[in-house]
Amino acid sequence: MQQLAIIWHSVTGGSEVLAQAAYDGAVRAQGANVQMFNAADACTEHMLAANGYIFVFPENLAAISGGMKSFFDRCYYPCLGALNGRPYVMIICAGSDGRNAVTQAERIVTGWRLRQILPSVIVCTHAQTQEAILAPKTIDSADLIAAAEMGEQIAVGLQMGIY
Repeated sequence: MQQLAIIWHSVTGGSEVLAQAAYDGAVRAQGANVQMFNAADACTEHMLAANGYIFVFPENLAAISGGMKSFFDRCYYPCLGALNGRPYVMIICAGSDGRNAVTQAERIVTGWRLRQILPSVIVCTHAQTQEAILAPKTIDSADLIAAAEMGEQIAVGLQMGIY
């Protein structure tokens, strides 16, 4: 059975609800084995056990969030050369831009030789003030539906052997 790992980090809840939406979509695939891991708890063994990945995290200060960066730092070298060709998708929750976080994370997973099956998605919350940035996030229903569809697509593709 193919396993899909959803690895997420969230500070104000936006990325967490996007990860949950991706999970909800992925489990719609018949027989899907979908695991969710907070980036703080995710480890090399989780990466090696999975056949595909969804990475969900916020952009902080125009970069990958610290919690997600810590996950990549811990797992990068132990997984190097062991994940080649496995599929992934990525969702970034950003206040305005998100492109730099996408660029950074895509460089990391390129080093792992992962295969991107859909363009990375940036969900913009338009949080621009200190209060808005620190406030719990509400994600638009269209973005949650899109995250669920991404989750379902990668899970179905894994089950069918497409990826």
